[in-house]
Amino acid sequence: MELTLIVALLILGIILIIKGGDFFVDAASWIAEISGIPKLIIGATVVSLATTLPEILVSLMAAAKGKVDMSIGNAVGSVTVNIGLIMALSLLCIPFIIKRKDYLLKSLLMLAACALIVTAGFVGEVGIVLSICLFLICGAFFWENITLARRSMAQNGQTEDKPVITRTEVIRNVAKFVFGAAGIVWGADLLVNNGSELARLAGISERIIGLTFVAVGTSLPELITTITAIVKKQSSLSVGNIIGANIIDLTLILPLCSLLSGKALPISPVMAAFDLPACMLIGCVALIPTLFTQKFQRWQGIALLTLYGGYMVITCLA
Repeated sequence: MELTLIVALLILGIILIIKGGDFFVDAASWIAEISGIPKLIIGATVVSLATTLPEILVSLMAAAKGKVDMSIGNAVGSVTVNIGLIMALSLLCIPFIIKRKDYLLKSLLMLAACALIVTAGFVGEVGIVLSICLFLICGAFFWENITLARRSMAQNGQTEDKPVITRTEVIRNVAKFVFGAAGIVWGADLLVNNGSELARLAGISERIIGLTFVAVGTSLPELITTITAIVKKQSSLSVGNIIGANIIDLTLILPLCSLLSGKALPISPVMAAFDLPACMLIGCVALIPTLFTQKFQRWQGIALLTLYGGYMVITCLA
């Protein structure tokens, strides 16, 4: 009965995160719009940050409770899931051609963040210097998005008037904002607590729980977005969002967890030797060939799924 309750609460946490994130993104977008911020900039900043809020909160709560392996496992695991599973499915269904200039800086920023975190694994911790470097990469990502959005608006001659606001809209969106934020926070707490308890009962390490159940759970919004994009034949939208979400995951979560704990964030030897290089490898397979060929190809989707499947098997059997 105890195991049933733990699993039920774990699933409830995932549902709250997904639904809460949906409400929060809608409300955050609406609030930004009525303030007069153009939609292009909203999408580049507010929405992209809001969609990664589940991963950020889950890792912060885990770090605050001393569950370092789960905190890092969720951050790194979410990136590995996003690329090795979610992006792979997108490429498998709809390979597509890109413009190198649209993906070059984002891809390099993501790979640079991966490389820094792999380096941190060799050092054995995420310290102040690494945290500052990761924050700088995050700043560069947002700066590029805002710059591109403004340039696009100038070229297209876009001007957006503030929408007419009704009382009903205000009440509805404030409620979405409040309940969405509360759902994410409560869901994250349930996910961390019951994920840890499930690991204890099953004799599984918090690292594996963070890399599997928690990482997949917090990445479900990206998975749903990708499935929708595939159905609508908009694979490029899905891949662009995944790269952006990964940059935020890599450059915000670990530095914030380190700041919250008030000290350097220790990285376990097994994570440094296996999980971090695996994340880097999967990222390289997804992005480096594309930067040369200017194509996301079906073979990459197959390779990514194979690598991710092998990684999961080794992780669970280790």
